[in-house]
Amino acid sequence: MAPESRHTFSLYAFVALSALTASTIAACQRQETGPRQPIAFSHAKHAGEYQIACQYCHSGVRRGPHAYIPSLQTCMGCHQLTAATKPEIIKVRQAWENKQPIEWMKVNRVADFVYFNHYPHIAKGVQCIACHGDVATMEEVKPPFELNNMTFCVDCHREQKASIDCYTCHR
Repeated sequence: MAPESRHTFSLYAFVALSALTASTIAACQRQETGPRQPIAFSHAKHAGEYQIACQYCHSGVRRGPHAYIPSLQTCMGCHQLTAATKPEIIKVRQAWENKQPIEWMKVNRVADFVYFNHYPHIAKGVQCIACHGDVATMEEVKPPFELNNMTFCVDCHREQKASIDCYTCHR
């Protein structure tokens, strides 16, 4: 291969690799929208317009670390009759009838080395909006900020006079 050809090939390879790296980084840091869910669920309608409390569907926060996604039985408690002919509700009904869980995508993530327990926050009266943003206005739920460092959490713990001992969150 001639020196000019090697140089041109190297330049094209570098440009292609740079573009791939930049697009991968941009996709990983995309926070303006949440993950695409298998069913278009509107928190704006349920939590906003109908004012259904977060803990009605995410009851795990009252008992332990995880909020949990509501069971299909919870959804069908209302949707056996309400909006039963809407396309997204038909998907819910089909999953319920086939005893197939809906594969929801996780929206809020923390690093593997972080231990987060919803219960003490709820027990102390921390409102869901403090960490999750105003979900009642969101058609599609998205993280309100990036949790790529612990500044947000430590600042809140200091304001609330909660423990900032490392073991509180890192186990």
